[in-house]
Amino acid sequence: MSAPAVEVRQLVKSYGSRRAVDEVSWSLAAGRLLALLGTNGAGKTTTIETCEGFRRPDAGSVRVLGLDPIADSRALRPRVGVMLQDGVGGYTAARAAELLELFAGYARHPLDARWLLERVGLAEVARTPVKRLSGGEQQRLSLALALVGRPELVFLDEPTTGMDPRARRTTWELIRQLRSDGVTVVLTTHYLDEAEELADDVIVMNAGRIVAQGSPSELTRGGTAEGRITFTAPPGLPLSDLVAALPGTARAQETAPGQYLITAPVTPDLLAAVTTWCARRNVLAEGLNVGRRSLEDVFLSLTSTTTDEVAADLETAPATSRRRAAR
Repeated sequence: MSAPAVEVRQLVKSYGSRRAVDEVSWSLAAGRLLALLGTNGAGKTTTIETCEGFRRPDAGSVRVLGLDPIADSRALRPRVGVMLQDGVGGYTAARAAELLELFAGYARHPLDARWLLERVGLAEVARTPVKRLSGGEQQRLSLALALVGRPELVFLDEPTTGMDPRARRTTWELIRQLRSDGVTVVLTTHYLDEAEELADDVIVMNAGRIVAQGSPSELTRGGTAEGRITFTAPPGLPLSDLVAALPGTARAQETAPGQYLITAPVTPDLLAAVTTWCARRNVLAEGLNVGRRSLEDVFLSLTSTTTDEVAADLETAPATSRRRAAR
């Protein structure tokens, strides 16, 4: 079997007395797309920056395309594309085409800059200074900068932030094409529908540790991701009586007046029990819908509702200067 494109073993990274990443291990096969998810301060940014070579681990090891991101950075850099969270950095006076052609000049076999600008939807603003581009346009330019060198592996940090729906969908198609072409992709995003739409593999981090991993379908259909039944009926139904009539450990709640949600592994017996209970009470369950939980439902159930703002600042702030210097 071929070596993983990315392999993280027992990674530890601390800031003062706090462990931002606490013995995290995962691997990613070549040609697959991994979505790394987590709230602010969960440790995902530190993990990715360690894989990119911007941070040195306190313990554990990281291998990217079989190489050490720091010790082998010179050999690794031409093979990896990085889309930074802070966009295009300090190159705000350059025109979009000039900047992309500059980065193309660093690569041995670059993509054609003008073709790539058209592919990311920036052909019409090719001669516009970067500082005059919208936030979404700067994001698309940052994506082009990560791809112009024909990388084997790309790290995409919040790639569609600030994009309008059309640009977002175009970017999704481009990311899908990368995967089809055999490029390995590591994606961080706060858009859970984006992860569910694009990812082969998902890792959810919370408080520096991995709390779930698997494919989107595994996470949404597994034990932590129950199905759901929703329906509309008169408000104020006796939910304790309903739960008592349902099999297993089903839960019921009135999410809004007259809007009901039942969460449990959905089986024919559960559905029959719901409709039978409603029929016996002469309740018409309108708009009854059966479905599985979304990745967003899973994410919210796995992660804390509180955010350590100090930890988030510690995780992200020091990286800005390092990233810009590295570029």
